[in-house]
Amino acid sequence: MEVAVLAHEKFPERAKTAVGVIRYGDYDVTAVLDRERAGGQVAEYVPGAPDAPIVEGMDDVEEADALLIGIAPIGGGFEESWREDVENALSRGCDVISGLHYFLSEDPEFVELAEENDCELWDVRKPDDDLTVSQGVAKEVDAEVILTVGTDCSVGKMTVSLELARAAQEQGVDAAFIPTGQTGIMIEGWGNPIDRVVSDFTAGAVEEMILEKGDEHDYLFVEGQGTIIHPAYSAVTCGILHGAMPDQLVLCHAAGREAIHGYEEFEIPPMEEYVDLYEGLAAPVHGTEVAAGALNTVDIVDEGPARDAIDEYGSDLGVPATDPVRFGADELLEALL
Repeated sequence: MEVAVLAHEKFPERAKTAVGVIRYGDYDVTAVLDRERAGGQVAEYVPGAPDAPIVEGMDDVEEADALLIGIAPIGGGFEESWREDVENALSRGCDVISGLHYFLSEDPEFVELAEENDCELWDVRKPDDDLTVSQGVAKEVDAEVILTVGTDCSVGKMTVSLELARAAQEQGVDAAFIPTGQTGIMIEGWGNPIDRVVSDFTAGAVEEMILEKGDEHDYLFVEGQGTIIHPAYSAVTCGILHGAMPDQLVLCHAAGREAIHGYEEFEIPPMEEYVDLYEGLAAPVHGTEVAAGALNTVDIVDEGPARDAIDEYGSDLGVPATDPVRFGADELLEALL
């Protein structure tokens, strides 16, 4: 499928959905919409990713089967400045894929245009109606369950889970990725949007996916969300931790991050405290351990300082650590498999 990706004024730093889909999705990205960076190329900002032009709006997109909203702002709202591009896409017969908390399929103008032009509005964050509470049985599956957890949002949990799953598959290991957020669901084409599920059903929604895939594979790499100390999102983090009943954890951190993004009055505690927090919270439900660390070094330009930061991070955790995007996932897989 050929898609245009909307990332106005956020690409690439604050458009992790766009970057995730470009890197890992089974789509042919024909253009990225960003008014501020129009005229550039994707490869200038996301090295190693498939290239595409950056354009000002849908009027500048030559070919597309769908428009994918590649921004996930705090609160998941819809920016009215995007409406023209969405309407343009629907008028051209393009489907629209959205990971927002604002459901396009409940917007009368979009619904009318979609019906007129035989288009689909896919709200990725709209959960299934048949979710229920956890039974506490995820630990009974045959697969080894490995969950990425984080020190903050946007430190690379989805990316690390995908890198590990794909590197394991390349080694001939029977591994699968379990998507819990809108970007992962867009990439894989299935999954439960955990941050939109009724709170009582959060652990159950994760458990449902573990039970669905856990006897089909040897390893499940589960995409984590948020962080356990986040003043807004900690409930989602805890729900995934208890619902997945992971056997191992990979603690993800962004080099240089000292406080919760957007909530800078909340400092990130020392790494050894984070290990105790996650292992201690998991223990009464299902014992687990932080077995590896993943450090996002994208903001460190030179390789030498990046490796130094990783060495310090691994030392703080007391487990093997690396940046799997920059240096490959082999060291982490050796510790986990």
